[in-house]
Amino acid sequence: MLLSGGAGFGALALSYLLGEQSPAATLERANDPMAPKPTHHRPTAKNVIFLFMEGGPSHIDLFDPKPELNRLAGQPIPSSFKKVVTAMGEYNSPLLASKRKWKQYGDGGLWMSDWIPHIATCADDIAVIRSCWTNGINHSGGVCQMNTGTPIAGRPSLGAWVSYGLGTENQNLPAFVVLLDNHGIPVNGPRNWGTGFMPAAHQGTRLHNGPEPIKFLHPPEGVTEAQQLGKLDFLNQLNRNHALTRSEQTELDARLRSYELAFRMQAHAPEAVDLSQETEATKRLYGMDQKETEVFGRNCLLARWLVEQGVRFVQLYHGAGSKWDAHSGIEGNHTQMCREMDLPVAGLLKDLKRRGLLDETLVIWGGEFGRTPMSEKGDGRDHNPSGFTMWMAGGGVKGGQTIGSTDEVGLHAVQDRLHVHDLHATVLHLLGIDHMQLIYRHKGRPERPTLNEGEAYTKIVTA
Repeated sequence: MLLSGGAGFGALALSYLLGEQSPAATLERANDPMAPKPTHHRPTAKNVIFLFMEGGPSHIDLFDPKPELNRLAGQPIPSSFKKVVTAMGEYNSPLLASKRKWKQYGDGGLWMSDWIPHIATCADDIAVIRSCWTNGINHSGGVCQMNTGTPIAGRPSLGAWVSYGLGTENQNLPAFVVLLDNHGIPVNGPRNWGTGFMPAAHQGTRLHNGPEPIKFLHPPEGVTEAQQLGKLDFLNQLNRNHALTRSEQTELDARLRSYELAFRMQAHAPEAVDLSQETEATKRLYGMDQKETEVFGRNCLLARWLVEQGVRFVQLYHGAGSKWDAHSGIEGNHTQMCREMDLPVAGLLKDLKRRGLLDETLVIWGGEFGRTPMSEKGDGRDHNPSGFTMWMAGGGVKGGQTIGSTDEVGLHAVQDRLHVHDLHATVLHLLGIDHMQLIYRHKGRPERPTLNEGEAYTKIVTA
């Protein structure tokens, strides 16, 4: 909805900040697309932290041990296995053994490798899904589908659907936040957290890496609140006049609202991103005292802060720029990537749990696909969209369980196969949303988050 008439942004912001309940401000808030909305059924989760390992982590070296793969190592894959199309076309290359050491952890006996010793200590809180599959064979299609449900660009991201379906209870911070771990940009860039054909107000807001996640949060010295409001009111008058004749361009409405949000954030957000208030023990829990884990540890701790403040959907990219992509030298690649990620992720789960937040916060871990059992370039693995692992914790999920399976060498998901649409439907279900009832009408067509496909895997929840 575009602001119109005499209720410009400046007036709305001023009435909000001064606590005035003007009719125009009240009407605007009633029509706010970010206002909290009722759920379709009782939710088990209030918010989501999605830990996205961009590039494709190897499930058969992390969560899905395959003794048969090691037995057949060095041989071509047996003809009894259905072929898959690989990104680099090395399907007939020899099978590559996993060099990992495996142990079972927790009361549920979850198998985890020596690459993730810290996550392994949280086994009783994790549901490992070994039977994921997708359609995107390359990074562009895979990342796009894991975020939007389709390998082809143009649809809203999962975080945008959550924002659209639930709104936000915190009007002083974005409902959907994205954090990157380096200066690289994930494949497809901001489209991964975009809104497609939905109003741009639901797009993700990227926070910056480092000690100042939100740039220009503090007003310039010497500028009073009244002066700033006057400037914003004048700016709104210009923007509003421009927007009145362009009602279909929701980006204009999103920009208008972003100015209001930015003003409120100057008053409320500094404490939400100020990690100096955390104890040294908490920072060590996330690995912020170590060079290799400091960056992702900071982002994980910030994610906890954000959900604590009511942010609905937080997505953290680890390895932004497809750094998990181990076509060669998987031992060196995954050793480094796991070392950066393992401790911070375990710290996040433990911190959420001790603060009583894990019960209402759904944590998701995974990439756009897995890796093949066949070798590539002798010591690497190719993309594998046919079978891979993701895991969920918290938010009503029953921990200590393994869901589904792949075949004997980890190539295909074979039992309780869960497509990306099923995974998205499950996330929405845990948030109290029926994916078939969440509808946005685009050009007269009822659009749904899973393209009318998929089913929520309800067995994942606590009995």
